[in-house]
Amino acid sequence: MYRIFSDGGSRGNPGPSAFAIVVTENGRTVHEHSEFLGVNTNNYAEYRGLIAAITKAIDLGAEEVEFILDSELVVKQMRGEYKVRNPNISGLHRDAKALASLIPSVRFTNVRRSEQMIPRADALLNAELDARR
Repeated sequence: MYRIFSDGGSRGNPGPSAFAIVVTENGRTVHEHSEFLGVNTNNYAEYRGLIAAITKAIDLGAEEVEFILDSELVVKQMRGEYKVRNPNISGLHRDAKALASLIPSVRFTNVRRSEQMIPRADALLNAELDARR
């Protein structure tokens, strides 16, 4: 089973933004990636991080994945508990749902920023933003 931690953020909302993912398999980190996104909102960056995480899981041929995010909003939208009201995010949500449907077993979990590997993902995205100053 894979556990993939993703985090997205912006400095300002909107502002310079980035995302990072940390992929673990059986507790061992097997992949890390971060990417600068230009000027965007925090929610945009969170969704782009999730889409990158789902895409990586598909590339790995994963059959069971837990996606772990510190964004309660994105997790609840992916679970269908909240509607996506922002038209700028609805396309990203649709893409994430479509990609996730290609993985047989998927779970979306919300954690506080201080838990699990979220601090590592947060550090990666901040390093990406710092490199663009």
